Amino acid sequence: MHREDPALLDIFAASVRDGRGRTLHRRLFAVETALSGEKKLHEPTVLLDIAPAPPGAAGPADEVTLPSRQSVEQYLYEQTLAPWGESVAGERLGEVQRIQRHVEISLNALIDRAQFQLAEYLNRQIEGQTVTGLDGLIAQAEQHLDTLNNRLESRRQELELEGHSSIADIKHLGRAWVTPHPERTNPDFAPMVRSDEIERIAIEAVTKHEEERGWVVESVESENRGFDLISRKPHPEDPLTFIEVRFIEVKGRAGVGIVALSENEYRTAERLKNDYWLYAVFNCAGKPEIHIVRNPARLGWQPVMAVEHYRIGPNELLHSEV
Repeated sequence: MHREDPALLDIFAASVRDGRGRTLHRRLFAVETALSGEKKLHEPTVLLDIAPAPPGAAGPADEVTLPSRQSVEQYLYEQTLAPWGESVAGERLGEVQRIQRHVEISLNALIDRAQFQLAEYLNRQIEGQTVTGLDGLIAQAEQHLDTLNNRLESRRQELELEGHSSIADIKHLGRAWVTPHPERTNPDFAPMVRSDEIERIAIEAVTKHEEERGWVVESVESENRGFDLISRKPHPEDPLTFIEVRFIEVKGRAGVGIVALSENEYRTAERLKNDYWLYAVFNCAGKPEIHIVRNPARLGWQPVMAVEHYRIGPNELLHSEV
C-alpha cells in the first residue's frame, strides 16, 4: 500500500556449507529492482506486506527492461552473500578451534594413559615376570593405543575441513512484478499510506524520547522485522549490560488519524505481546505528540482485507495509552 512506483522483486535461497559438505545455515533473500535499475535488499518478510494482484492486472510495460536473474544474483552475492559467508566463516573458525583444543586435551590424556599402561606391561615382560595372559594384555593395549591415535588423527582431519566454509546452493526461487496498490488513493485507505517525511519526523521524536530516558536505541527500519526500533535500558552499574528491552513500532501522522499495522507488524505484535510497543506520533506536521501503547495486539484492530492491513481509530488508541 505504501509503494509509489512499481518494481521487480526476486527471491533467492542460499546456504553456507563447511568443508565436509554439511549445511551450517540456509536463508531466504529478497532483492528489489526499481525502474531506474537501482537495487536494494529486503528481508523475506517483505512478502507478508504484498497482496496478490487481482485477475487481469497489468504486468510490466513493454518498454520496461527487466534485469537478468544473473545480474540480480551477482548484486546479491556482492552485497550480502559474500559478507554473510565471511561472518559465518569467522564464527565457525572460532567454534572449531575451541572444539579442537578440547579434542587435543581429552584424547591426548587418554593416549598418555594408554601409553603408560602399555609401558607397564612391557616392563613386566622385560623383567621376566610371570603374568597370566601378559602377551594378550600387551596386544590389547597396543590395539587400544592405535585406536586412540587413529581417532585423534581422524578428528584433526575432520576439524580441518569443518574450519572452512563457503556459500553454496544459491537458488532463484522466483520473481514478482510489484505495483502500487490500486486503491491507495481511496479516501478509506489514503490515511494509512506512509509519508516518508512524516515517518522520519516520528522516528526522530521517538528516538529522542527514548534517549532522554537514558535508553539506547537501535534502528532496524530497513530490516522489515515487524518493528522499527529496539530500545534497551542499560544496567545502572554496567552500561554494557541491558536489563529491559522494547521492540517499538513507530507510526507517524501529520495530524490525528487512523493508525494501521501491516500484516507483518500485526503478527509480530501478536507474537511478542508485552515486549512489543506501539509509539503513535500525532501532529508530526507541527509539534509531535507521542502516545505509547504496550502490547497493541490486545486492542480492537479491524482487518482491512483489500490491503491486508489492520487499522484502529485514534480514540481507541489514546484511551489505551500507557
